[in-house]
Amino acid sequence: MSLADRYPLLHTPTHWAWGDLDVRFATEAPPDELVTNVHVVCFVGDDIVLCRDDRDVWLLPGGTREQHESIEECVRRELREEAGAYPTGPVRWLGAHYATSNRAAPYRDWQPHPHKAWLWCAADVVLDSAPTNPDGAEQIREVRAVPLAAALELARTDGDYVAELIALAVELHRP
Repeated sequence: MSLADRYPLLHTPTHWAWGDLDVRFATEAPPDELVTNVHVVCFVGDDIVLCRDDRDVWLLPGGTREQHESIEECVRRELREEAGAYPTGPVRWLGAHYATSNRAAPYRDWQPHPHKAWLWCAADVVLDSAPTNPDGAEQIREVRAVPLAAALELARTDGDYVAELIALAVELHRP
């Protein structure tokens, strides 16, 4: 059975209304120049790290890549900002949502447009501080490392496909 068959919500092309983006997921790594956002399924032992923002949405830590920032630098910065975490080993790419923007201009001037990619990764991490919550970023109110079943349920507040993304991370990162 293929990954698309096991994770149909993740692999179904859809529209993200919040960004006016048409997206499709694939496990092929995107070209570096297309990656505008990086998010990480974080493992603390067997538990999954989720962050609750000021909207009461439980999300995977990650966010927008800054100009001239490498993917690795973005991962490390976003983990500190949103989870108070740092990776303890390699960061593994899981796949990406390839997106086409329907807007006239990019979200930020230096970003590719209209085609871009949201990179999804997995990593073992240590939680060692509070999120830094910089101005202009998501404001994280709580960080938890929870068992898989709880993570799958909580993650649905950020979209049904996120639970499948976590399950894929468990399968690929912790075979």
